[in-house]
Amino acid sequence: MQYQKLSFRKKTWLAAALVVFTSMISSSVARAQLGRAVRQVIVTQAAGWNSNTATMQCYQRPSARDPWQPVFAKPVPVLLGKKGLAWGRGVFNPPANGIPAKVEKDWKAPAGIFQLGSLFGYASTAPGGARWPYIQVGPWDAYVDDSNNPYYNRHVRIDPRQGVPPWFEKQRMRLGDAAYKWMLEIRHNQQPAAPGYGSAIFFHVRRGPDKPSAGCTTMAEADLVRLLRWLDPQAAPHYVLLPKADYAALRGAWGLP
Repeated sequence: MQYQKLSFRKKTWLAAALVVFTSMISSSVARAQLGRAVRQVIVTQAAGWNSNTATMQCYQRPSARDPWQPVFAKPVPVLLGKKGLAWGRGVFNPPANGIPAKVEKDWKAPAGIFQLGSLFGYASTAPGGARWPYIQVGPWDAYVDDSNNPYYNRHVRIDPRQGVPPWFEKQRMRLGDAAYKWMLEIRHNQQPAAPGYGSAIFFHVRRGPDKPSAGCTTMAEADLVRLLRWLDPQAAPHYVLLPKADYAALRGAWGLP
């Protein structure tokens, strides 16, 4: 009887230890979604999943041991996808809350945590003071949103001397469009790209104070310039986009500002 009781206690202790260990691992994985190297975070919060307006604040910290500090005196108004938000594909694991994943041409902005990619634009240079590497868009640049194209959700610069592919004209990046003067890539669905789950997501200039996007995060040009001047490639900046209630629920587990 004593042996059986001891075995039962051991099993109970092991079961409890496993629960604690699993909880620790889950917590560690959740907090690691931003990573200790991340010292800059752009946070956008919408009123709900169907909202196409939101506010954006930037946060920074000297090191992972320091608390996050807001950068702007007040949040910046931004516009999102015309039909709201859906879970994107980034550096996070979306909770199973019944919200669908973003798909191509759903007019929704991808929610979650994302790395930042390249800074594009048709302007001759990036805004003065910006430190992000800049790619000036020319007549042979494309950003592919065709799910059947092997270059889906990628920037491509073709060499016309080697022939212009038949798909190029429809995928050409716009020149001279005020909204695309500068475009900072939000790395949604790029690690790797899954056909049909959304492409060409950027921060860029809004088309008007009440004109939502097809899925990008847009703002007044002056606010985009402020953002670009603040970003430091050495600080591993990430982008967080969530509805307010979800942000509040996930803030602790994800280690958000």
